[in-house]
Amino acid sequence: MVKTIKMKTYDTATAHVVKKITHGAYGDPKGFETTLFQTKDGDYFLYTYGGSESVYAKEAITAFSKQRAEEFLKNS
Repeated sequence: MVKTIKMKTYDTATAHVVKKITHGAYGDPKGFETTLFQTKDGDYFLYTYGGSESVYAKEAITAFSKQRAEEFLKNS
């Protein structure tokens, strides 16, 4: 998935996976994944996607600051 936010482009195909968390089993309508990525430029973003009944039923990319990425890693 590719998304541009405030003139920065975030691409799951070219960024480095820092941490991936899966909730539920494949095909679970309430299951979802959250994946923290880091770009070659050092920017962080969170990719979220899940089943139709999950909190992330719609695929999304959210830009993260370094501090927010560190908090995500600490709390996950």
